[in-house]
Amino acid sequence: MALLKRSSSAPPKGASSGKGKAGPAGKGGKAKRPRGARLKTIKQAFAVTRAQDPKVLPLVLAAFFGPFLLLLAIGFVVDAPFLLGFLGLLLGLVVAAFVFGRRVQATAYSQVEGQLGAAAAVLSNMRGDWRVTPAVAFSREQDLVHRVIGKPGVVLVAEGNRNRTRGLVVNEKKKVARIIGSTPVYDVYVGDGEGEVPLRQLEKHFLKLPQNIKPKVVNDLDRKFTAMGATALPIPKGPMPRGGRVPRR
Repeated sequence: MALLKRSSSAPPKGASSGKGKAGPAGKGGKAKRPRGARLKTIKQAFAVTRAQDPKVLPLVLAAFFGPFLLLLAIGFVVDAPFLLGFLGLLLGLVVAAFVFGRRVQATAYSQVEGQLGAAAAVLSNMRGDWRVTPAVAFSREQDLVHRVIGKPGVVLVAEGNRNRTRGLVVNEKKKVARIIGSTPVYDVYVGDGEGEVPLRQLEKHFLKLPQNIKPKVVNDLDRKFTAMGATALPIPKGPMPRGGRVPRR
């Protein structure tokens, strides 16, 4: 699950956000990342991806050298090898980075697909400001419903057998309606069946949702739900093992 993990920007409970105060990097500044941390992260991602996907190295090399050699050859023909060679170098780096990113993402999804909590892992690492609460509802058969708060409103994401999760979603909507007022509520069923969203398309589906509420409303809703307290199943971040047992209420 390491490939899907991103560092959280939110401070831990009880910790100051550091806004307006002097930090390690100076007044009002953020702590600087250790030198070489980004390169180390890339190396780790490459090592994990290559272990699962042997084609990643030849594909990345082809993505780099293809545009570079093509533009360099054109440069010799038009008597501008240095200019077109430099452009080819930049284009090759961009294409190689794109291919590498896609292969890393595909490997990450292949590692979590079919595991309990896979949807929660993807939701917790989506781009943008999403407030994710995993397993706000669950069944003894390990079906889960996760709650996500964002600019679209409140989104209930169900993973598991749809016949069982449908009832969980309906009950959770009733609970949510008492708190959110006129805020829109969406439901998403993760799966490969009709009317369901595949795990690999989950983030894209969220990014397509309309932005109905302002960030201030998102913060207010987040505070209201937090004040309710956590009564759901405490699952760890990322997918749980298939053999994990769900405790009864």
